[in-house]
Amino acid sequence: MSKVDLTGKPFHFIGIGGIGMSALAHIVAKRQLPVSGSDLKASHITSRLESLGSKIFYQQQASNLNFYRVMVSPENSLLTPLMAANVEPKTNLIPKTSESSSILPQVICSTAISDTNPEYKAAKDLGCSIFHRSDLLAALINEYDSIAVSGTHGKTTTSSAIAYMLLQAGLDPTIIVGGEVDAWSGNARAGKGKYLVAEADESDGSLVKHSPSIGIITNIELDHPDRYEDITEVIDIFQTFAGQCQTVIGCLDDEVIRDNIPLDISYSLNSEIGADYTVTDVVYDAQGTEAQIWEKGKSLGVLKLQLLGKHNLSNALSAIAAGRKIGLEFPTIAQGLGTFSGTKRRFELKGEVNNIKLIDDYAHHPSEINVTLAAARLRVTDNSPEKRVIAIFQPHRYSRTEAFMAEFAQAFSDADVVIVTDIYSAGEANPKGISGRQLADEISEHHSQVFYQPNLDSLPIFLQQEILHPGDLVMFLGAGNLNQSIPTTLELLSQK
Repeated sequence: MSKVDLTGKPFHFIGIGGIGMSALAHIVAKRQLPVSGSDLKASHITSRLESLGSKIFYQQQASNLNFYRVMVSPENSLLTPLMAANVEPKTNLIPKTSESSSILPQVICSTAISDTNPEYKAAKDLGCSIFHRSDLLAALINEYDSIAVSGTHGKTTTSSAIAYMLLQAGLDPTIIVGGEVDAWSGNARAGKGKYLVAEADESDGSLVKHSPSIGIITNIELDHPDRYEDITEVIDIFQTFAGQCQTVIGCLDDEVIRDNIPLDISYSLNSEIGADYTVTDVVYDAQGTEAQIWEKGKSLGVLKLQLLGKHNLSNALSAIAAGRKIGLEFPTIAQGLGTFSGTKRRFELKGEVNNIKLIDDYAHHPSEINVTLAAARLRVTDNSPEKRVIAIFQPHRYSRTEAFMAEFAQAFSDADVVIVTDIYSAGEANPKGISGRQLADEISEHHSQVFYQPNLDSLPIFLQQEILHPGDLVMFLGAGNLNQSIPTTLELLSQK
């Protein structure tokens, strides 16, 4: 199998606007390598790539590969992709010749791109080297002293927090994460230091391709029943990943990790469990989290986080463990983590009108909903302006909704009101006819205030007229497009 070439050969990304694909394209473009790609619509992400010189096509069709054809002349036998930008494309694709092979791009795809995609088929017919996005990530991980953050939940927040910590420490890291962070204006940053911080995903099995210097495993659960039959298959993926890391850092609070993953460095919120890093004197409140941090029985000092909830303190412990492993002093670690304000779509305040706060959060698994709503509940006290937690949930994928119906039904205990929309399919078929109404009915068995509101177009009107009052903390939960309802809701509330 051929390997990804990072020495000068061009790249073409099918689906370049995705959160994972765009981060990789950004790093490659910052290396001054020719980058092109396609997506179905323009966005601030594609605009950012275009500002770096990338060529973006806003349709996925075979003719996009004409961008890489050969132009032969006595002076210049091969026309580079960037030079080809102003040349009128031909109707035929690049011919398969020895001269053209050096200019053909390396084509990068995600799991979402099927072999029936016309652009993919054209790349295959042309003889382009075709790689999964994880192959490119693996190649980049191998070039650095890398820290790869894995786990079913918490990857984006943890990897972003570690990256921010290294940035604040002056280590100038390269960053590839699955969320956008204001500190580096996006989901990627090309640094000049020796460290790379990346989010390593298990959803499609590609986690096994990565061999980082430090691998972090935050937790292990079944989250993708469309790929994995059971938790045993998920454990196998993480065991393979752990075996390829030079140092493995993991959470002993997670029973699956504790029983199945050999760790070099451990952390836990339970000071009695015997982990290398732990906490005491913990205070969770509406302003953040404070705790005394211990390293192998020795006090390091006090950590103060802006982030809310137990899960974020656990994530911070993994960051502390990584920081200490690479030689950072605790005051430097505490300063970096203490000033980290989080990533977009993770408890992100989108607006406030008439003392009604609207929060966008990516939580889409029962465990994530539990901890996110528990963090929201911390904001509701006798002395706070927040008086109710309103949970609006868009289920993500039919397979996940079916597999975790019982768990979802009991995940909303910290919400005063629950509103369920129809299911975001993410391209899945629905042979069993699973619906959001079924989930709403299941939740209502455990909760007294549950509403089913399937249509996102009518959701803002329903919220304004029937549900929301001053003092509400409104949580928009899900990995689909539910957050597109937030601007309209804010507009309607401002007119009320």
